[in-house]
Amino acid sequence: MARPDTPRSVLLVISGSIAAYKAPELIRLLQAEGIRVRCVLTRGGSQFVTPLTLQALTGAVVAQDLFSLTEEQEMGHIALSRWADLVLVCPASANLLARMAGGLAEDLASTLLLATDAPVMVAPAMNVRMWEHPATRQNMAVLAERGVEILPPDTGEMACGEFGAGRLPSPAAIRDAVLTFFLRREQETGPLAGLRALVTAGPTHEPLDPVRYLANRSSGRQGYAIAQALAELGADVTLVSGPVTLAAPVGVHLVRCETAQEMQAHVMQALPCDVAVCTAAVADWRPETEASQKIKKNGDMRPPALSLVPNPDILAQLCALAPGRPGLVIGFAAETETVQAHAQAKRQRKGCDWLVANDVSPQTGIMGGEHNEVMLITPDGMETWPRMSKQDVAEKLAARVGGWWHDVQSAGCG
Repeated sequence: MARPDTPRSVLLVISGSIAAYKAPELIRLLQAEGIRVRCVLTRGGSQFVTPLTLQALTGAVVAQDLFSLTEEQEMGHIALSRWADLVLVCPASANLLARMAGGLAEDLASTLLLATDAPVMVAPAMNVRMWEHPATRQNMAVLAERGVEILPPDTGEMACGEFGAGRLPSPAAIRDAVLTFFLRREQETGPLAGLRALVTAGPTHEPLDPVRYLANRSSGRQGYAIAQALAELGADVTLVSGPVTLAAPVGVHLVRCETAQEMQAHVMQALPCDVAVCTAAVADWRPETEASQKIKKNGDMRPPALSLVPNPDILAQLCALAPGRPGLVIGFAAETETVQAHAQAKRQRKGCDWLVANDVSPQTGIMGGEHNEVMLITPDGMETWPRMSKQDVAEKLAARVGGWWHDVQSAGCG
């Protein structure tokens, strides 16, 4: 995932719920995203996870005691509450939520929550009866009214054996919520703040009958990485995706489709936008008719005749829009021979502003793989990028879009 220039920090408050055992995994996931984490552990939380474990993972002293002279001298509950970009209470017990709603300050956790001016997010975890109790519901309403972001608990089997709402969401889901928080901040202050981007990705499947289709080997990885990289820089991103096995990028509006015609319709619905990045490997043709039943073998085993018709050219259609054309249209060309010549001709033929080309011959391992080696063709010429991960390609392209957007904004101001 792209790393923003500004550091991101989370103060993790761990309260007394058995779900506290998930805290170490959550810390690991946040740190993998480049987020700095410090921990505050309540007395109840320390019954389920040890300070030594948390300190080993974060590399920082775990704050526990409001009146500890050592902690107060080094950091202090006020300084601690100011350190974080986000205060995450996870798990948030019914007891701590009640104290937050009542404005109590009887220990370190409740005191710093009362003192902080940072955004607060809570992930409640408790027995289903406690979650459904009128007092808890009222406390949650009070906190929501004050602007606390609440991650609703999952429904499932409890540690106590009961079933219902109250389970802590998975660490991955909580990480995604934290990343979404930081993405929203980037959309206000990042280099692509205010930019609306449309990205297409993946293959299309063109059905022959209810069980067969025409397709290609595109994995969608490059398009998904580009959508995420643009969002990390603050863009408002819509990703129109053909059938892939990838998880939705965090903070991106994902629209799934199957055929080229469906993709075309969703792309047009996503307009207007400032930038369109068309990485999707749209099938050039589709069967003229789709059989309503599975096509059977003939007695002589000869294959059935297939009549194909052209699919819509989504890239060319976007480039030809007037009015409503995106300010920057970036096409992709997957070639297996004379890559540069074919790519330059495609950019002229389609009318796109930039074109990213690559060699997807089987020996390259690029189509469906983790790495890419591309050339970027613009009106100013061509540049070849060395082989790198598809994420690195995405971040480099997103940075180039950032330069274009800066020029657009500067021209508008001038």
